[in-house]
Amino acid sequence: MKISFLLQNAYGIGGTIRSTFNVAGALAARHDVEIVSIHRTGGTPKLPLDRKVKLVHLIDTRAETGADRDNPLLEQDSAHIPPVEAKGAHFSALTDKRVAEHLARTDADVVVATRPGLVMYLAEFGQDRYLRIGQEHRIYGTHEPNIRAAQDLAIPHLDAHTAVSDADAATHREQFPGIKTKLIALPNGVPASEVEPSDGNAKLVVAAGRLIPVKRYDLLVKAWATVAAARPDWKLRIYGRGPQQAKLREQIDQLGLAGHITLMGAHSPIETEWAKGSIAAVTSREESFGMTIVEAMNCGVPVVATDCPHGPGEIIKDGHDGLLVTNLDSDAIAKGLLKLIEDDELRHTMGKNALVSAERYHPDAIARRYEELIESLGGVRDGSAPAAAPTGTGSGTAERKPAPVPLSKMLRRTAGKLLRPLRRGVAKPATPPVKAALKEIVRKPLRCTASCRVDADGNIHVFVDRKGLSGEKLSLTVTRRKEGKPVSVPLKAPAGPRAPYTAVLDRKQLRLGEGRWDLHVVRGDDNARRRVVSHLAEGRGLVELEALPGAPFTWWVPYPTVDGFLALRAWNRPVHAEARAVHQDDTTVTVEGTLHGAEFADGAEPVLVATPRADTADRVTAEVTAVDSTTFRVTVPYADLRHARGTGEENTVWDLALRLTPDGEPVKVARLIGDIVDRNKTDLYPKIDGIKPYFTVNSDLAISCSV
Repeated sequence: MKISFLLQNAYGIGGTIRSTFNVAGALAARHDVEIVSIHRTGGTPKLPLDRKVKLVHLIDTRAETGADRDNPLLEQDSAHIPPVEAKGAHFSALTDKRVAEHLARTDADVVVATRPGLVMYLAEFGQDRYLRIGQEHRIYGTHEPNIRAAQDLAIPHLDAHTAVSDADAATHREQFPGIKTKLIALPNGVPASEVEPSDGNAKLVVAAGRLIPVKRYDLLVKAWATVAAARPDWKLRIYGRGPQQAKLREQIDQLGLAGHITLMGAHSPIETEWAKGSIAAVTSREESFGMTIVEAMNCGVPVVATDCPHGPGEIIKDGHDGLLVTNLDSDAIAKGLLKLIEDDELRHTMGKNALVSAERYHPDAIARRYEELIESLGGVRDGSAPAAAPTGTGSGTAERKPAPVPLSKMLRRTAGKLLRPLRRGVAKPATPPVKAALKEIVRKPLRCTASCRVDADGNIHVFVDRKGLSGEKLSLTVTRRKEGKPVSVPLKAPAGPRAPYTAVLDRKQLRLGEGRWDLHVVRGDDNARRRVVSHLAEGRGLVELEALPGAPFTWWVPYPTVDGFLALRAWNRPVHAEARAVHQDDTTVTVEGTLHGAEFADGAEPVLVATPRADTADRVTAEVTAVDSTTFRVTVPYADLRHARGTGEENTVWDLALRLTPDGEPVKVARLIGDIVDRNKTDLYPKIDGIKPYFTVNSDLAISCSV
């Protein structure tokens, strides 16, 4: 059976794309499955797609290389899709033409449309010779009225239409009494996570999703003010990007929660971040399904979710694998979070239960339900094949029916069939010695993909996929950028037929200089060297990890680069002053921290030295209070900074360091411990009366003063 999914754009990272990829991959184990992307905007999909799934496109609008980027029909309005949907999905007269052509020629047995506009196209241009199934990924009543009206007209022309929750499927049946279209619930498929599950011990709550009004992150931030007052040792991270980011940043600053809540930005794959948390928070006003809930549960993280329409209540079993709290109620959210924060046993039990509960949403289980739906609709139809050839190679142009084979070519084919068996009986000449020697010397090119994981001792375990590796004497190297002197680490052969190659970066044995390090696999046979592509960079072990005792201070954070390679950021300092907390009020900034690689001597009078970057400003000093031999606190008045700023610059910056003794070397104050690579992008503080503390690109602490 051939199943074809219509996607608006398979080259993004949205939830519909993710769920379609997941279920398509599961169905491909037993069927011929293709995804037809109406638009192509990238070279390769950003999300992983099973190799068995064929991906084609109808319109290519890639910058510079897209064959359709200058097509005048792109500028003409669609004649079939309401303007709001057409604008949001980039549907045009060209999509009208290409989709109609595709639906006329496809050889699929089942065609599945994944968004309202595609449902409308399928109802308009689909044919009776294949099953037509629509999908609803939102909630019935949440669409713009014109979209809702057009989709309502389309649904009765389909064989089936699916919602992602039982509640929304029931709503659809109420809205369409008596129609022949089968209206049922088919939830999204979410695969089991490859990451090491959360152990529930980190004092961290995680939320993730688009920063849009429906997610109501403002309620979560408000609730966290209550949580932080009761348990200031716990932190909240919110992953995602969107139009609400600036408002959330302002709300966090106004509530004085800059040191308690971190806006992390977008992160993919997100499962490495779910696993770092001990609790997940979902505070949406409404959720059609709640894919993030299942993703978190797949990582062993219990979810505190608002009991909103429709998804959370169907996914979470309240009190068993998570908590459901009153919708749109920040006090209820805070109460639910504190319940799990303060009850370690309950939190751990719910995390284990969540892992089991998430299994029912595995793509294999959802694929079986799709098969049951297709069977209930009568299975594959025996309609006549399309007049044109099957779907093309993705160029966006319909392929013509092949011309008849000439008689001369038919005769050559027949002769070939007669002669080939005779040729097989003739012995082939032996491979020349030189050619055999070249074959031995020339190796297959290396293709290296790896994941990494930080263990309880802070060592980084690297797992290199055996696919793409060949030859003997393989090793892993780490090379500091702009230096070019690699450090080699043994790469152990796989322990089993499907096991990866492994290497361990031991933080007690391996001393890496400060900077960014790239990972390569090197083959000793021919010195071939290939940079390692990142699959999963797991940093859960870093969240609660402590620095090694003694000097020098070292810290490593593995991470995927923006172009997808596995890299390592390392810090190596003789002595380090960790800025654990930065507090601001109307007149001062206070830093609380820990000294590593040294101790405060009895009777010493350590000071903070703020060194200006501009010659026109003066140095600022402040007395440091040594709470114990390694813990300190220091307060800098804003008035001192303004007085030292001078008049030469509109904005003056000071870099902060501790001087442990009058003649000692300055010790930079920085925030290096933890799992975050670039603190300057995440650990942000407000500007108060012109004064703003911030972390530099090296994660060192600085203070700016502006007019």
